[in-house]
Amino acid sequence: MIRILLADDHAIVRQGLKLVLDGEPGFEVVAEAGDGAEAVRAALAEPVDLAVLDVSMPQLTGIQAARQITEQRSGTKVVLLSMYDNEQFVYEALDVGAGGYVLKSAAHQDLIAACHAALRGETFFQPRGVAAVAREYLEHGGEGMPHDPLSARESEVLKLIAEGMTAREIGEVLFISDKTVERHRSNILDKLGLKDRVALTRYAIRRGLVEP
Repeated sequence: MIRILLADDHAIVRQGLKLVLDGEPGFEVVAEAGDGAEAVRAALAEPVDLAVLDVSMPQLTGIQAARQITEQRSGTKVVLLSMYDNEQFVYEALDVGAGGYVLKSAAHQDLIAACHAALRGETFFQPRGVAAVAREYLEHGGEGMPHDPLSARESEVLKLIAEGMTAREIGEVLFISDKTVERHRSNILDKLGLKDRVALTRYAIRRGLVEP
């Protein structure tokens, strides 16, 4: 039995996805999460074979959660779900080792195929435009991927700042001190050439880290 973690911040969507996954012979959703941080905790609490993660979630994006899960549970495969046919998301999905990227609008027909591909160590990226970006990335060994001036941790901090969290709240989510959060915030402002939280929030929205 393939043990699956399913994470999506919309309960109704999550319920529908669970029906699709549980309906596949040999698949069982054993853990659910409503945000990225909860998904990481669930994956670390009890090992799962496959994590199906929505890209756009509170606290940590699906991509950020995938990075933490695969770093700490190297055997866990990942499939990402998104509302958007977004090249940046595709590059980042490949960068964290995701085996699949599926649009939610096509999940009923593509999700199971993506899960099987990821479990086999292969890739399944849809729609066609997304697949072309993924193929080019793989053929060139990741060369040509847009450069992100921020580290993975800085991107996590940026997202939480944009969601309106205080330094203490961010520290609790990421298990770092208030002082470390403030240092990351200062580094982010310097790297991006920005001056305040409003500018950081606008940048986070443009990057797709938070929704408008």
